Amino acid sequence: MPDHGYFANLIWQIADLLRGPYRPPQYERVMLPMTVLRRFDCVLAPTKDKVLAAAHKRRRMKDAALDAVLNRVAGQRFHNRSPLDFERLQGDPDHIDKHLVSYIEGFSRNVRDIFEFFEGEIENLRKANILYMIVSRFRSVDLHPATVPNEQMGLIFENLIRRFNEL
Repeated sequence: MPDHGYFANLIWQIADLLRGPYRPPQYERVMLPMTVLRRFDCVLAPTKDKVLAAAHKRRRMKDAALDAVLNRVAGQRFHNRSPLDFERLQGDPDHIDKHLVSYIEGFSRNVRDIFEFFEGEIENLRKANILYMIVSRFRSVDLHPATVPNEQMGLIFENLIRRFNEL
């Protein structure tokens, strides 16, 4: 199993795509949220179909009650009820910005709040014509807990944050 340095370097290589539209101290505005999104995507993958089925079955429930039910189905403290995931986001390059926003809005309230400020960056990435490349490259990084245990994921974040602070 690769160590945290391997994954941090892989993610850091994706940050190279930001060169030009972003200055190095601004990379964290994109890289940290995208890393978190990819991790959440990998964590939720095994229960995605069950969550979608439960969301459809209970579509008339209010948000807070529905969130609680879907969190239980996901087996996590959060869920995503969007039919999209990183794999499906790649299917429509011309509208990836709208789809990525829709994907984020499919998360439970506690996660949506985390990404509130990221939506502006999505638009910046679209205008710079690099959003699709960023999402595609993150899609290829397997951050599933079976591949990257929680402790190792914490080390990846520490490594990235240290690098961003050095800039």
